[in-house]
Amino acid sequence: MNVLETERLLLRPLAVGDAAALAPINADPEVMRYIGEGAPRMLEQTEALCAKAAAHWDEHGWGAFAVTERDGGALVGLAILAVPSFLPEILPATEVGWRIARDRWGRGYAPEAARAAVGFAFGELGLDRVVSCIHAENTASVRVAEKLGMALERETVVPVYDVPCRVYEKRTVG
Repeated sequence: MNVLETERLLLRPLAVGDAAALAPINADPEVMRYIGEGAPRMLEQTEALCAKAAAHWDEHGWGAFAVTERDGGALVGLAILAVPSFLPEILPATEVGWRIARDRWGRGYAPEAARAAVGFAFGELGLDRVVSCIHAENTASVRVAEKLGMALERETVVPVYDVPCRVYEKRTVG
């Protein structure tokens, strides 16, 4: 898989070796506030995530991207393509998600990285639809989805966490 390039970022498959750089991002309570159960992740959980992501890339040829700055190469977050199995009512679907280090918030990295991941989904993977499942209170991620040209498809509740969720979707044209 080639690296995805944007104006300021490089996206490449998340690897086992990314755990140490990703761990501080996953350990930040504000970054993780609206992800899953809303709890920070320990190093061991980040190591498991990276191992699972690397295996998914090996098996399927797509998955979670490590997002790094072109200038300096610092890992600043993730752009994720995944099956949202936590929300069976919308399946089959592929979700695009994003997670950016708090010290990089407000720079437009989330929409820039997510736009590249969506382009990969529509181009390389040949998908005609992507979704984003966003905690109803996460106004920043709603803005990212809107910047991507996604539209609200439904409001629901994530059963396993019992949290309100807005499902945004984008379809290819034509």
